[in-house]
Parts: sequence; structure tokens; C-alpha cells
Amino acid sequence: MSLPLNPAMAATFPPPVMEARRWLSGLGFSAEKPLINVSQAAPVESPPLGLRQALAEAALNDPQAHLYGPVLGMPELRAEIAAQWSRAYGGAIAADQVAITQGCNQAFTAVMSTLAGAGDEVILPTPWYFNHKMWLDMQGVTAVPLATGPDLLPDPEAAAALITPRTRAIALVSPNNPGGVEYPAALIAAFRDLCRARGIALILDETYRDFDSRHGTEIGGRPHDLFTDPDWADVLIHLYSFSKAYRLTGHRVGAVVASARQLAEVEKFLDTVAICPGQLGQIGALWGMRNLAQWVAGERAEILARRAAMVAGFGALEGWRLLGCGAYFAYVEHPFALPSSQLAQRLVREEAVLMLPGTMFQPDTHPEGAQQFRIAFANADVAGIGAMFDRLRRFRA
Repeated sequence: MSLPLNPAMAATFPPPVMEARRWLSGLGFSAEKPLINVSQAAPVESPPLGLRQALAEAALNDPQAHLYGPVLGMPELRAEIAAQWSRAYGGAIAADQVAITQGCNQAFTAVMSTLAGAGDEVILPTPWYFNHKMWLDMQGVTAVPLATGPDLLPDPEAAAALITPRTRAIALVSPNNPGGVEYPAALIAAFRDLCRARGIALILDETYRDFDSRHGTEIGGRPHDLFTDPDWADVLIHLYSFSKAYRLTGHRVGAVVASARQLAEVEKFLDTVAICPGQLGQIGALWGMRNLAQWVAGERAEILARRAAMVAGFGALEGWRLLGCGAYFAYVEHPFALPSSQLAQRLVREEAVLMLPGTMFQPDTHPEGAQQFRIAFANADVAGIGAMFDRLRRFRA
């Protein structure tokens, strides 16, 4: 006899990255042709030595590091985020408008739990980040796909046509996962204006903001000016992750910036799910914010060099088309008749390249996913990217 199963959970698709890993089962890879894994966007190296030493020092000598902390996070880290974000974005953010979460995925689930319930709707541009779609499915919230064009940029007018009395939010990711595109400041502002006019929330996930190519070149060196609006908190909910900037993936540290009123509701969710974020991860994030600005700049320069290698490689790869490229991702169109879901498994078996098919980022009603792939190139150096292109040239479907 099987136990009862929540039908909303049963209707949610399996985690795509875990599904792709299962394709490796039973396969062997040689030293001459090792696996090139471009399926997941996560640093594979340890944090820099200074940060590891700070973690070790806290683990050994700070008794508070092993106890429950405040549900919304360490006051020192919340204040540091408020101060640094205020400077970076040219606005005013208070410490009580910041909450710490166990990663950015939890940040999304926490704020979405305060906004939408079963039967409500949330607009997600496609291709979408699959974990956002999965959470909405689990909660019985309808994810309304907002198709993007060849430039992968969502259209505010098209979004306006999708808003109904059940719509609670529009969720944007910039730089985008999976598309890699960096949303222009004017486009983000247009979505802010739309959401304010229609009385819904704008959720902006900037997990990859540290790898935005526009550092120092946009409005005052920032990718948007949403926080310069003195009333930003009446419409905007901002999400962030420390996982990528400081290689803290295993420590699960994220952040929400929103109105204090919204965070009072977020606190209910976090207290029920986790009680508090992990102390050691927060200590590492705070140390990183205070000490690693130059190191992160070097990391950004390396990622941008890999991005340039991706752009050049696809420019010379016959039949393939680069749709978007930035931060950790390239989103591409393949030239073959077979759907990407089948091609992805053949690429693993025949060329030892693991990437995710576009069908994992598109609803079934969007057939273009069968022609698309996401390539998470941040874990491959320039030489590894060159080897990947050699294998793609050899591959015949």
C-alpha cells in the first residue's frame, strides 16, 4: 500500500540537475576524454583561504556560532547588506528591510509564501528558472509563462496582457538564469512601473549580480535604479545569494530585501521551516563582504573572460546560435532535428559533455525548448570551453 501523496507535489517535475546526473549512471570517462560538466551553475572550488580561516576561527572559538540565532538573521550581516546595497544602488535601505535565508531558493520560497496561495498566479518569463516553477507547482500557484523573443528579454506590454485578478507577482532574474542576458535598467524600471500600477509585487532575483558585465558602466555603476525610488518597498522584493560570490554553496546563505512589513510575514515562514539561517555561513558571508571586494572583482574578470570565449566559440560553430550569454550561462539553439532532451543524453554518451536541454526551462506549450540548451560555463576554464567546442564540432546527430 502506498502512502497518500499531495497531488500538487506529484504534479511537480523532478529536479532537473538530479535528473541529468542520473544520465551519468553506468558511464565511464577516460583521462583522454574526461567529462565536461556544464549542467549546474555552482562553484566547485573552496572559498578563499581567509574566509575559510574565519569560518574555522568561529567554529573553534565562538560559542554563538553553534546556537540558534535570530530568525531573520545576524543583525551585523543585515546591517552590512543594508549599508553596502544602499551605496551600490544609490538608495536608502534599512537593516530591518533585510532578512537572511538559507540560500536564494529559500528566499524565493519565503517571499512567495507571503504573496500567493493555491489558485493564485505568478508571471515568469520563459525560459524560466526551474526551481521557481517547481515551488509554484508545489503550492498550487499557477506559473503563467511570459514568452520572450530571440533576445530573451521579457516585454512589459506582453506581461500586462497576462495580468488577471489572481496575479500576485512578476518574478525576474537578472543576469538571467538560464538565459544569461542582463536586463537593461529601463526594462526593469518598466516592470516596476507596471507592477506598481497593477498592485502586484515585482520580485527581482539578482543571484548573479557580482558577475554582471556592466559593473561601473551603467547608472552610476549599478545595473538598475530601483532603490533610488524612495517608495521602492511598496512594490519591490529583492533576492540575493552569497553562494556564487564567495563560493559558499554548501553553507546556504541568501538574502531578501523588502519592506519591514513583508519581512514580518517572511519571519513566520522561516521560523517554521528552519528556525534560523546557519550561523557559520552568515559569519562567512559577513567576513566576505568586509574583506573580499577585490577578490570578487578578480572572479568577475575570470567569468567575463570565459563569457568572451563562449561568444567567440559559438560565433565559429556552424549551425548553432547563441541566444544569450552572461554571468554563469549561455543559452543556445542547436541545429539538429532531434529534440534537445534526446540530444543531451547522446552528448553525454558520445562526447562526454553534460548540459541541460531547453525543455527543462520551458513549459510543454513552448516547443522551442526542444531546440535549446543551457550551458553553465562558469565551472569550465577557457581551455575547457575550447575542448567543449571541439567536441560539439565533432558531434553528429
